[in-house]
Amino acid sequence: MRRRPGLLMMGLLMAATSAACSTALHAADPAPAPTPMAAPKPASAPVSAVTVSPGEVRLSPGPFTDRVQLNGIRLEGASVRGTLAITSDISDVLALEVHAAFYDATGHVVGAGTFQHADAEPGGGAHAPNPDGIPFAITASPADAPISAAVLSIPVLVNE
Repeated sequence: MRRRPGLLMMGLLMAATSAACSTALHAADPAPAPTPMAAPKPASAPVSAVTVSPGEVRLSPGPFTDRVQLNGIRLEGASVRGTLAITSDISDVLALEVHAAFYDATGHVVGAGTFQHADAEPGGGAHAPNPDGIPFAITASPADAPISAAVLSIPVLVNE
């Protein structure tokens, strides 16, 4: 009989502590933050010097280069423009990030820029993937750099 009051007190103490901790933790917890569909990778630094031809725009090999096709890629002043189409399947692009490293005539990096795309309506009934691809434009920062060529990379690509 002597053990029962001790066990009862221990049980009550654990229940009270558990309830107090649970209430204190939940009262202080902010609303959960939305979880991103694709966590972007930190931008890697562009290669400091490359061999490029004037006006050249090329795609650096990476994990997504076999799933895309670039069309109409051109260098216009301090910007590179074109269209990116998914070739692996036809589905909505939920998240896309294209980086551009801009180089001068000697092949030294003089600027960088990023294009980001996120589908606002993933899986939304009437919304259909663009069969022509996603048009993009990336402007160098700084925009007044003497740009001769660009090298593109795709660190993020999420599609359905």
